[in-house]
Order: sequence, then C-alpha cells, then structure tokens
Amino acid sequence: MTFALAAAGSGRTMWYLTRGTGVVALLLLTAVVLLGVSGATRWRTDRLPRFVVAGLHRNLSLLAIVFVAVHVLTTVADGFAPIGLKDAVVPFASSYRPVWLGLGAVAFDLLLALALTSLLRARIGLRTWRVLHRLAYAAWPVALVHALGTGSDARVGWMALLAAACTGAVALAVLWRIISGEAAWTAGRTVAAAAAVLVPFALLLWYMGGPGSAGWASRSGTPSALLGSSAATASLPAPPFAGRLRGRIVQSRPDASGRVTVSIDAVARAGEVRVWMRGSPLAGGGITVQDSRVSFGTAAIPNLYVGTLVSLAGSRLDATLRSGSGSTIDLALALAIDRARGTVAGSLRGTAGGVSG
Repeated sequence: MTFALAAAGSGRTMWYLTRGTGVVALLLLTAVVLLGVSGATRWRTDRLPRFVVAGLHRNLSLLAIVFVAVHVLTTVADGFAPIGLKDAVVPFASSYRPVWLGLGAVAFDLLLALALTSLLRARIGLRTWRVLHRLAYAAWPVALVHALGTGSDARVGWMALLAAACTGAVALAVLWRIISGEAAWTAGRTVAAAAAVLVPFALLLWYMGGPGSAGWASRSGTPSALLGSSAATASLPAPPFAGRLRGRIVQSRPDASGRVTVSIDAVARAGEVRVWMRGSPLAGGGITVQDSRVSFGTAAIPNLYVGTLVSLAGSRLDATLRSGSGSTIDLALALAIDRARGTVAGSLRGTAGGVSG
C-alpha cells in the first residue's frame, strides 16, 4: 500500500498562520496606538500632514481588526488546543489557559466594539464615538499580555525583543504626550508619567517569572490531556531515537463523497504511534491523503505529542508533532504493509524539534 500527499500538513499551516497573524496584529495595534498618540498631540510634518496621519491611523485600525479575525479563525481551525469560536468572544470561559486566552477575547471584543461604533458614528454622535474610540488604547495592553501569556513564541528570543520594543515605543510615546502637553502639570499627569515608566518594569518582572520561565505551560492552565504528566513524559526516550515497530492498519469503506480513512496503531520500544489519514482511494491501493492526524506517547497517555503528516513518499511517513508544553519532535516511519493481514511493520526514528511555547 502506498500513500500520496494531496493537502497534508494543513494543521501545521494553521499553526503558522495563527502565530504569524497574532504577531502582525500586535504590531498593527502598536502602530495604531502610536499614531493615536501623535494625533492627540497634533503632531505633523510638511511631508506627513495631519489628515494623512489620521487616514493612516484609521486604515491600520481596520487592518488590525482583519488580522485579529484571521488569527481567531486559524486558532479555532488548528484544532490542537480545545478552543472554539465561543472562547474567542466570551472571556475566561475556555478550558485552555482561561485567563490568558480570556484576555485575547477581551481585546477582540474591544476591537469589535470599536468597529461597530465607527460604522454607527453618525448616529451616536462624535463625542460619544470619541469616548468609545479609546477602546483601541485599552485593547493594546490586553492584547500584549495575551500574546505573552498564551502565545507559542513567548519564550523565543525574537518575540521577547519584539514585545519589549512595542512596550518601550508606547511608553515613550505616552511620556512624550504628557511632557509636551500645554496644560498645567497636575497630579494626574504625574501619575500617568509614573505609570508609563513603572508598568513596563512590572511587565518585565511578570514575564521573567511567568511566560519567560520554565513550566509556564502547566501554570498557565494548559489542560492535562495536552500537557501530559511529567512521569509519562519522562518515560519517553530523549531524541534522537530509533527502533522497530509493529501494529495494525484498518481502512474504511468509501463514504458518500468517495473518501476513505486509514488508521494505523503501532507500538515500538520508544512509545506508541497512532496515525489517522483521510482521502481518496488510489487504484493500486492506498489513498491520496487530504487530512491527517498523528500522535505519539505512552500507553497511558497516547497523545503526549500531536501533529500532522508533513510529507509522504511511498510508505514512508514524516510528521512533526508538538506537546502541550511546547516542545516539538519529528517522527519518520518506514512501513511494510500486509494488506491481507491488516498489519504493519517497519522502523521508527525520532529527532528533536524546537521549543514552541
């Protein structure tokens, strides 16, 4: 039996889209806040008059909402974590990292409110709209904490530098607005200036003791089914590893759309591997894979690592899996399939991937 790859790896694609759109949305929201501060201080140049700044601010706000919406949809479509559309709009209701994912829902709701009130600007009045428009400023810090608290790249160096750059830019912009103001220096302005200095330091301390430290996946509220127990994880061999495997293979009858599913359950000394594939049957046996899911773990917890197929060549299957703690592992399976008996045998090889969360 041979396999062909049609659209495998969709789960991995969704994972990259989720990460990428989340980062771009954070950058866009930062730019919106910076342009909003510059507009409030009447900042302009000969080459960049105020109406250009205002137009850019408006367009970037709309673009940020689009990227946040795509970020939400790809997160739900990824399917690795138990996150539904309801969790994207109802704060703190998810079983997956409820506080930090809930903050993302709060930011999303604030941006939706901003978009809706902008469409109704003529009806609600300019003064009311301006008050509600400040929701964009509230969405930025909430989105930043959400990105660090539940993002896959929180412990990656470039993400930490990006978050620090965004925080520093906004803090400097707020200080500039306070210092350049023409109004008398009041207690309120003093508090605002102190907050612009102290909040970034507080955020740094929280990051170092939280998302930037080991064990954050467990402390942040990742379900045990995704995280796995430390004892079970410890029982898996440290990559790289290799060995022989044996198991069973089952192919279903074609459904109404003509597609079939193939399930492989195999056991090796390293652990248990489960492969699920769905696609169109080939004339010579096997299928053209259009969707897949692969898990690797122990008998007690078989889904310690979960992912999708990334390539197929004949009966060789390659998959990239990730655990609830964020580590990744690459599995390569070379299979000999006995269709008459419904059995598989072959080799398993595992190599370490990066850390994603």
